[in-house]
Parts: sequence; C-alpha cells; structure tokens
Amino acid sequence: MAKTETVEIKLTRSLIGSKKDQIATANSLGLRKIGDKATQPDNPQTQGKIKKISHLITVTKA
Repeated sequence: MAKTETVEIKLTRSLIGSKKDQIATANSLGLRKIGDKATQPDNPQTQGKIKKISHLITVTKA
C-alpha cells in the first residue's frame, strides 16, 4: 500500500472578523481555536482549502 503525503496545518491567527466561508473552511480542516493543529492528506482539495485561508495558518510537510 502506498504511503500518502500529509501536511500539518496550524491556526496562527484568529478567525474573528473573517468571512463566513473562511471560518467554515477552517472548521472543515479541524481548526477552531488559535494553536489548533490538524494533519490532512496532501491532495488538491486540501490545497484549495489551504489557499483560501493561507493568511490565517502555517503549513508544514509531515
């Protein structure tokens, strides 16, 4: 079985004042409070979510 690439995403800025769709995107990634970390598969869907809220998060390869 092939090992899939993953990315670790950390919420570094507050969601207060963000648009509703950006908050929903963060929640779909499992990020709710500052400092929350989530590990997601590195695929086009996740990359699209990362691009949408890139100003609120930091991303590292896991």
